Amino acid sequence: MMMTEDEFKERLTPDEYHILREQGTEAPFTGKYVDEHASGIYRCKACGAELFSSNAKFDSGTGWPSFTEPANRENVDLREDIRGGMHRVEVLCKKCGSHLGHVFDDGPKKKGGKRFCINSACLELEKEV
Repeated sequence: MMMTEDEFKERLTPDEYHILREQGTEAPFTGKYVDEHASGIYRCKACGAELFSSNAKFDSGTGWPSFTEPANRENVDLREDIRGGMHRVEVLCKKCGSHLGHVFDDGPKKKGGKRFCINSACLELEKEV
Protein backbone atom coordinates (compact mmCIF):
# COMPACT_ATOMS: atom_id res chain seq x y z
CA MET A 1 0.00 0.00 0.00
CA MET A 2 1.31 3.44 -0.97
CA MET A 3 2.00 5.86 1.87
CA THR A 4 0.44 9.30 1.95
CA GLU A 5 2.64 12.38 1.92
CA ASP A 6 1.78 12.89 5.60
CA GLU A 7 3.05 9.37 6.33
CA PHE A 8 6.27 10.09 4.41
CA LYS A 9 6.68 13.30 6.47
CA GLU A 10 6.28 11.30 9.70
CA ARG A 11 8.74 8.63 8.62
CA LEU A 12 11.48 10.89 7.20
CA THR A 13 13.52 13.79 8.55
CA PRO A 14 12.83 17.17 6.89
CA ASP A 15 16.05 16.84 4.81
CA GLU A 16 15.21 13.28 3.77
CA TYR A 17 11.69 14.33 2.82
CA HIS A 18 12.99 17.25 0.74
CA ILE A 19 15.40 15.02 -1.18
CA LEU A 20 13.20 11.93 -1.59
CA ARG A 21 9.80 13.53 -2.12
CA GLU A 22 10.63 17.02 -3.49
CA GLN A 23 13.56 16.05 -5.78
CA GLY A 24 16.17 17.82 -3.69
CA THR A 25 19.85 16.93 -3.37
CA GLU A 26 22.41 16.88 -0.61
CA ALA A 27 25.65 18.84 -0.84
CA PRO A 28 28.55 16.83 -2.25
CA PHE A 29 30.80 15.00 0.25
CA THR A 30 28.27 15.44 3.10
CA GLY A 31 26.26 12.21 2.89
CA LYS A 32 26.87 9.38 5.35
CA TYR A 33 27.48 6.77 2.63
CA VAL A 34 30.01 8.64 0.46
CA ASP A 35 32.95 6.88 2.14
CA GLU A 36 31.08 3.75 3.31
CA HIS A 37 32.87 0.48 2.47
CA ALA A 38 30.80 -2.08 4.41
CA SER A 39 29.20 -4.95 2.51
CA GLY A 40 25.45 -5.12 2.24
CA ILE A 41 22.33 -3.94 0.47
CA TYR A 42 21.27 -0.32 0.16
CA ARG A 43 17.50 0.05 0.58
CA CYS A 44 15.15 2.94 -0.09
CA LYS A 45 14.97 5.12 3.03
CA ALA A 46 11.29 5.85 2.35
CA CYS A 47 9.91 2.35 1.71
CA GLY A 48 12.67 -0.24 2.23
CA ALA A 49 12.85 -1.51 -1.36
CA GLU A 50 16.16 -3.20 -2.29
CA LEU A 51 18.02 -0.78 -4.56
CA PHE A 52 21.81 -1.25 -4.74
CA SER A 53 24.43 -3.75 -3.64
CA SER A 54 27.70 -2.68 -2.07
CA ASN A 55 29.35 -4.88 -4.74
CA ALA A 56 28.34 -2.28 -7.37
CA LYS A 57 29.51 0.74 -5.32
CA PHE A 58 32.61 2.63 -6.47
CA ASP A 59 34.41 5.86 -5.64
CA SER A 60 33.50 8.28 -8.42
CA GLY A 61 35.13 11.28 -6.73
CA THR A 62 31.90 13.25 -7.23
CA GLY A 63 30.86 13.45 -3.56
CA TRP A 64 27.83 11.15 -3.74
CA PRO A 65 27.56 7.37 -3.40
CA SER A 66 27.93 5.91 -6.88
CA PHE A 67 26.91 2.51 -8.22
CA THR A 68 27.45 0.80 -11.58
CA GLU A 69 24.00 -0.82 -11.56
CA PRO A 70 20.95 -1.43 -9.36
CA ALA A 71 20.81 -4.64 -7.31
CA ASN A 72 17.30 -5.20 -8.61
CA ARG A 73 16.49 -3.30 -11.81
CA GLU A 74 12.77 -3.89 -11.25
CA ASN A 75 12.91 -1.66 -8.15
CA VAL A 76 14.41 1.32 -9.99
CA ASP A 77 12.68 3.59 -12.49
CA LEU A 78 14.43 6.01 -14.87
CA ARG A 79 12.81 9.21 -16.11
CA GLU A 80 13.94 12.13 -18.24
CA ASP A 81 14.66 15.20 -16.10
CA ILE A 82 14.93 18.64 -17.71
CA ARG A 83 14.56 20.73 -14.54
CA GLY A 84 17.00 23.60 -14.07
CA GLY A 85 17.83 23.79 -17.78
CA MET A 86 19.83 20.54 -17.63
CA HIS A 87 19.06 17.31 -19.46
CA ARG A 88 19.56 14.35 -17.13
CA VAL A 89 18.08 10.96 -16.31
CA GLU A 90 16.46 10.84 -12.87
CA VAL A 91 16.60 7.65 -10.77
CA LEU A 92 13.47 6.86 -8.74
CA CYS A 93 12.36 4.08 -6.43
CA LYS A 94 9.77 2.19 -8.44
CA LYS A 95 7.95 1.01 -5.31
CA CYS A 96 7.24 4.44 -3.75
CA GLY A 97 8.15 6.93 -6.49
CA SER A 98 10.81 8.68 -4.40
CA HIS A 99 13.65 10.60 -6.04
CA LEU A 100 17.03 8.93 -5.48
CA GLY A 101 19.45 10.81 -7.74
CA HIS A 102 20.54 10.65 -11.38
CA VAL A 103 22.34 8.23 -13.71
CA PHE A 104 25.18 9.33 -15.97
CA ASP A 105 27.22 7.69 -18.74
CA ASP A 106 30.62 8.36 -17.13
CA GLY A 107 30.94 5.24 -14.95
CA PRO A 108 33.56 2.48 -15.21
CA LYS A 109 33.64 1.25 -18.82
CA LYS A 110 34.44 -2.33 -17.73
CA LYS A 111 31.17 -2.41 -15.77
CA GLY A 112 28.79 -0.97 -18.36
CA GLY A 113 29.76 2.71 -18.20
CA LYS A 114 26.91 3.85 -15.94
CA ARG A 115 27.20 5.93 -12.76
CA PHE A 116 24.09 5.84 -10.59
CA CYS A 117 24.74 8.95 -8.50
CA ILE A 118 22.51 8.54 -5.42
CA ASN A 119 21.91 10.79 -2.41
CA SER A 120 22.94 9.16 0.90
CA ALA A 121 19.76 10.54 2.48
CA CYS A 122 17.74 8.28 0.17
CA LEU A 123 19.45 5.11 1.34
CA GLU A 124 19.58 2.82 4.34
CA LEU A 125 22.43 0.29 4.37
CA GLU A 126 21.50 -3.19 5.56
CA LYS A 127 24.96 -4.50 6.43
CA GLU A 128 25.90 -8.14 5.90
CA VAL A 129 26.54 -10.06 9.09
